[in-house]
Amino acid sequence: MNKSLTILRHEFLRTLKSKSFIILTVALPVLVILGLGVYQGISYLYKPTTEVMNTGYVDQTGLFSNYTVQDGGTLIAYNSEDEAKTALLDNGITDLFVIPSDYLATGQVIRYTLSRDYELPAATVSQMKSFLLSNLLDSSVSPEIIERVKDPFFMNSIRLDDTGEIAPGQDIVSMIVVPLVFAIIFMISVFFASGFLFQSVTEEKENRIIEILLSSVSSWQLLVGKILGLGLAGLLQVAVWLATVVVFAALAPGLIPALSGLSIPISLIGWALLYFILGYLLFASIYAGVGSVGPSAKESQSLSMIFVIPAIIPYYFSYFVVTQPESVFSRILTLFPLTSPMTVMMRLPSHSIAGWELALSLIILAGSVVFGIWFASRIFRVFLLMYGKKISPRDIFKYLKNA
Repeated sequence: MNKSLTILRHEFLRTLKSKSFIILTVALPVLVILGLGVYQGISYLYKPTTEVMNTGYVDQTGLFSNYTVQDGGTLIAYNSEDEAKTALLDNGITDLFVIPSDYLATGQVIRYTLSRDYELPAATVSQMKSFLLSNLLDSSVSPEIIERVKDPFFMNSIRLDDTGEIAPGQDIVSMIVVPLVFAIIFMISVFFASGFLFQSVTEEKENRIIEILLSSVSSWQLLVGKILGLGLAGLLQVAVWLATVVVFAALAPGLIPALSGLSIPISLIGWALLYFILGYLLFASIYAGVGSVGPSAKESQSLSMIFVIPAIIPYYFSYFVVTQPESVFSRILTLFPLTSPMTVMMRLPSHSIAGWELALSLIILAGSVVFGIWFASRIFRVFLLMYGKKISPRDIFKYLKNA
């Protein structure tokens, strides 16, 4: 056990001193700080100016004389089209609208402009529509009804659960952004930490340093020390990232209005750490076994893709998993050990994962970890000192059977 602790300490300290580890660990906090700084800088420097539109109009119906001050500018009445066109040519007004005498029957309004527009500017349409509505309703309804006709409703959609109660996780930012962020953090951290283990095993095997190590420690002690040492470094890394996300979630609503509903429950952080540990142990055992089987780092990397591709399926179907968290497909991904950590992180913020699913997912994942480490230790012991020989699946089972 002491030898495993020595290897653990060596792998942990060596990883912490690695430039790639340091850069990747601090990358997220630095990007968050820079992003908030750039956003605040742009918000401070860029102050959009509202263009004042002085719009002219000729009313041939005699119905439109009030509410000439609208958002975006003022509507100026002219007695004749010629007078109004002269003001348009002299840039006294930006647009000219003629309301014909049969407007109530046809709804037609004629616009004169000097600009080449492929479609009516939205601000102009909004201003004219508000002006016409206000005058049409002026004599029959109150000002409150006039304003409500302009903006009939502001939708507030509330989702109910199966019992008719208001379901948790109503905020769209927390339901979509948070799961994707956690899934990406998990994917990067687990594969990065497991990749370090993979690289360590393949390099030591190619350079035959493994022979020296195995003369002092057993293959089991070497495997346990490497997995725990690199796992501890990965855990430190993901802790830094999660702390960054929590701090960002606390500061962002006050700085960025669009993220006003962003919140990250502390319980979600706990589940993230638990699934990171189990997910890392599973992939570390797979990578250690694959790294010891392959005759070279290049061939071992090709073999590892057999396990990597299924593991990233939840990321490519992330929109479906987030929007349909209770579907059969999402539940299958939750229970399958290679995809369960990332899928659970996507489903937890929406509170759509049942307790039995979570428990069964943990049992299957933990069982896979135990089996994976046991199986990897056998592969590690049998193939670690084999050089220059390509191993077929039949050879793997034959050597393991006789191990």
